[in-house]
Amino acid sequence: MKIAVIGAGAIGGLVGAKLALAGEDVTFIVRGANLDAIATNGFKLLAADGEEQVARNVKATDRYDQAGVQDIVILAMKAHQVEAVANEVPKLFGPETVVVTMQNGIPYWYFHKHGGPLEGTTVRSVDPNGVVGARIPADRVIGCVVYPASELVAPGVVKHIEGDRFPVGELDGSSSERVNRVAACFTEAGFKAPVLDNIRAEIWLKLWGNLTFNPISSLSHSTLVDICQYPPSRDLAAAMMREAQAVAHKLGIEFRVSLEKRIAGAEKVGKHKTSMLQDVEAGRAPEIDALVGAVVELARLTDTQTPHIDTVYSLVKLLARTMEDQRGRVRLHEMAVP
Repeated sequence: MKIAVIGAGAIGGLVGAKLALAGEDVTFIVRGANLDAIATNGFKLLAADGEEQVARNVKATDRYDQAGVQDIVILAMKAHQVEAVANEVPKLFGPETVVVTMQNGIPYWYFHKHGGPLEGTTVRSVDPNGVVGARIPADRVIGCVVYPASELVAPGVVKHIEGDRFPVGELDGSSSERVNRVAACFTEAGFKAPVLDNIRAEIWLKLWGNLTFNPISSLSHSTLVDICQYPPSRDLAAAMMREAQAVAHKLGIEFRVSLEKRIAGAEKVGKHKTSMLQDVEAGRAPEIDALVGAVVELARLTDTQTPHIDTVYSLVKLLARTMEDQRGRVRLHEMAVP
């Protein structure tokens, strides 16, 4: 199958490399150092046990029209980065092309084929201008939840840390030929890709932890076990999760694990820095709106009170704004230096 992977970061690199190693026709659509490294050396995958594999049969380009029509397009960047490429993505589409979305948080397509009074509502937190939904139609989308952890350790080199689950699902819950084809493709590459009849419930299950532990960790510079073992922050996480659960319930979602078990699972991960904390420490713009802002938006749409989530959202957005101001001052200083 012809598969385009947009973005070659920790997850895109892992997925693209494994698919290529399984014999699929993979094209990475990337820029900069990643483009040069992949085009020259292929893509290197470092397994958790130390084994190294190199997918030399991959292609890399920064031109969508050069990649051509694909069978599967994998969106493997963060949610706030999708709008910037939305106008280019249709160059990869043929009549049957499907798009597998691998963003964390509430996706732009959430209310497509959702049913009920909110059917067709645009989630403005992740698609503020409606560009993504217009250019990457939800009818093409196969939903996907990302569970593996990996790290881009160098351009064109990804280290797989743990996990292999990529549950997938049609937005209407059907078991279509195309979703089974995607699942089979991922399974052949060594992943576990069960076809779910309610992909939104799985999205909420992962989001339940992300919307709490990510912002709390970025504000406190603390790891998962630190947050869970310090009673005030554990209580804050639990309060945020209860509020999110109330929003989800109004949207017809039931959680298959208890709140206590979800927190205990995060605690067992240990001294792990969340992706948002890693972004803050690296000076990168953190992923906030898909993880937290969208839940605030859905809370307003369902007339649900979320005071703890609202407060943490305000604080982490202020942090992001402060970081952006600091980056701007650095750029101005660099421009002023002869």
